[in-house]
Amino acid sequence: MKRHWIGLLSAAFFVMSLSGCGSDQKIVTFSTQDESPEAASQMKATAAVNTAAQKQSAVVEKVQAHADSLRSLNAGTFKTFNIYSDENAPDNHYYPSGWMGDYSDLAFDSAHLKNPHAGTTCIRISYTTDKSQGAGWAGVYWQNPANNWGNRPGGYDLSGAKKLTFWVRGEKGGERIEEFKMGGIRGDYSDSDVAGIGPVLLTPEWKQYEIDLEGRDLSSIVGGFAWATNLDNNPDGVVFYLDDIRFE
Repeated sequence: MKRHWIGLLSAAFFVMSLSGCGSDQKIVTFSTQDESPEAASQMKATAAVNTAAQKQSAVVEKVQAHADSLRSLNAGTFKTFNIYSDENAPDNHYYPSGWMGDYSDLAFDSAHLKNPHAGTTCIRISYTTDKSQGAGWAGVYWQNPANNWGNRPGGYDLSGAKKLTFWVRGEKGGERIEEFKMGGIRGDYSDSDVAGIGPVLLTPEWKQYEIDLEGRDLSSIVGGFAWATNLDNNPDGVVFYLDDIRFE
């Protein structure tokens, strides 16, 4: 009778300990000299529960590790996406094909060798006062594919990018660019969003600017980069330089 009573107390202790366990379940063990059928049965039940708890804990740890891995992977999914780093660089994207306004007044050299920000080349752009198309302004869009004004599929999914950065300088300083932007092309295959900065007064030294893309829908961007200026603020025309344009 005494042996049976000890076995019942041990079983009660086991159940009370188990009921307080959550995700951090503890393995419950006890020992007794009771060799009655009831005690033996209880020992087997304890061993089974302990084994199940160990397996559950291992599964939880694996799931947690997998979730942490996925979060880490997603956080680092987006890598630098270059629009221009050097002339003919293999990782350049988009084409400076979307000439706008007085496009005949533009001269565009994407392989300018003098004083690049980095690498061996930069982009030199000049805009004269001829007003050839009668617009009084001009600009260029970098597009994918070339000459895509939203009338055909294209663009890139840039989801995950936090900003668009670029380096720019003026020939003399004081040149005014009304806007630098990405996105904004409208059509049957429109850009999914738009963001920009401006106006920007240039200096003769290289300076980096950035367009904040936090919270933007970048799932389909046809117009990767653009700039525009006008004659009202640049009566003598404009010469300026661009380099290292990239999404980050």
